[in-house]
Amino acid sequence: MSWHPQYRSSKFRHVYGKAASKDKCYDCVPITHNVHDNHFCAVNPHFIAVVTECAGGGAFLVIPIHQTGKLDPHYPKICGHKGSVLDIKWNPFNDFVIASCSEDATVKIWDIPKYLLTRNITTPKKELLGHVRRVGLIEWHPTANNILFSSGYDYKIMIWNLDFKEAVISNPVKVLDAHKDVILSMSFNTDGSLLATACKDRRIRLIDPRAGTVVQEATYKSHRAHKVLFLGNVNKLFSTGTSQWNNRQIALWDQNDLSVPLLEEDLDGSSGLLFPFYDSDTHMLYVVGKGDGNIRYYEISPEKPYLNYLMEYRSHLPQKGIGMMPKRGLEVSACEIFRFYKLIPTKSLIEPISMIVPRRSESYQEDIYPLTTGAQPALTAQEWLSGVNKGPLLVSLRPGSGAVSSLSHFLEPEPSDLSQHQGWAGEMQVEEMQDPSEAEVSRKHRKVEEELPDQEPMCISNGFDMFECPPPKTENELLQMFYRQQEEIRRLRELVNQRDVQIKQLDLELRNFCMDTSRY
Repeated sequence: MSWHPQYRSSKFRHVYGKAASKDKCYDCVPITHNVHDNHFCAVNPHFIAVVTECAGGGAFLVIPIHQTGKLDPHYPKICGHKGSVLDIKWNPFNDFVIASCSEDATVKIWDIPKYLLTRNITTPKKELLGHVRRVGLIEWHPTANNILFSSGYDYKIMIWNLDFKEAVISNPVKVLDAHKDVILSMSFNTDGSLLATACKDRRIRLIDPRAGTVVQEATYKSHRAHKVLFLGNVNKLFSTGTSQWNNRQIALWDQNDLSVPLLEEDLDGSSGLLFPFYDSDTHMLYVVGKGDGNIRYYEISPEKPYLNYLMEYRSHLPQKGIGMMPKRGLEVSACEIFRFYKLIPTKSLIEPISMIVPRRSESYQEDIYPLTTGAQPALTAQEWLSGVNKGPLLVSLRPGSGAVSSLSHFLEPEPSDLSQHQGWAGEMQVEEMQDPSEAEVSRKHRKVEEELPDQEPMCISNGFDMFECPPPKTENELLQMFYRQQEEIRRLRELVNQRDVQIKQLDLELRNFCMDTSRY
């Protein structure tokens, strides 16, 4: 008889939720009272966007992520919709572009200025016209640039290519007409080649979006799914919904066989919706209850029992919606592995909640931060539409690796020349204020630096030049990049050793010079 350990080994067994202090919350935010079952909040490392109350149309706020505290009552809004805004999503490859959909049956794309908003924005960058009834959901493609999915109450999913220069696009590149009722949820697999949907007709469908065909369909009647989610690359789907007795229920499905769920579990008898979130880096699944203050979290394993309960974060303040920070915006120095932004309309408050792995060491924890999805697209829109599939480009969260950079940062010129001139001017001013002996030593030090061999341009992220060499896309390219990175590390170590020797020599010269002058 084989022995099974009573406790399962896990790095995330003791993960706990920590609510931010009051001064790090967003106060006096007029959160929408719309009863639509959506998040009403979208977050990236630069901004937090939240749907707000607005008379005579629909609007949402875009607040800089570090602008916490009380919000000005006259803070500018994004208010170009004629009906209530139902969903907002940031472009995953450009932190300054956001999409919104509304009851006015339109989808709009907005450019957000890099600095503080000074006035209301009413004119979108693009307007997508195709749905004949209100649009309830939008989703960006996870790996292809400028591909947007929208689903409306006309029971259709439309695929939009935003590479066109026209401000108004009325012809989607594809219309998916496989549903007979309202689509409640959409989710992509890792490379975006499959789309999972939950429909009001109680069915979960697995769709090939480019072919427009239904690959799998779940007709299991004892589980009425409201939200569905792909679980990374483990070939499983997770859904939340209600049972036959109207209990809140979760279910786990095999992607290749949706006839019967692998796992089915009743949680409680509350009436609020359950929002699922999955972190494919840590294999952790979070289930957030609407109308209550609870966040349950689990760990996914490839073998039975598949779903391992870890713990539950509890709060007496109920959440209406929730936002999620991308991994590249987390505080890795505090061992933060996930962060929610909880909408509390009763207090007009947005409260950040950090999920933290308790560690004593303050250094970067490589084991809880594997390579994660970056801010660069793996495909162009045309490549994906032509049938190419590629997984996301991965980056490291190690501080200094440049993982937070989005597309707009690479396009934005930096005032490097000005800073260099200021640096030289500062050195000259310091030399004028120094004693002649110290000035002579500093000039020697700079002369030694000039005599060192010329270095290559140091625009390096994860060991490669982001401007000259694209990230690896195959296993062979990844190995080559790894060897090149090791060579770069060896060269930098030699350079540091040379600098240490030169610093010691200069320090010795300075001491000898001081001793000589003291004799006289």
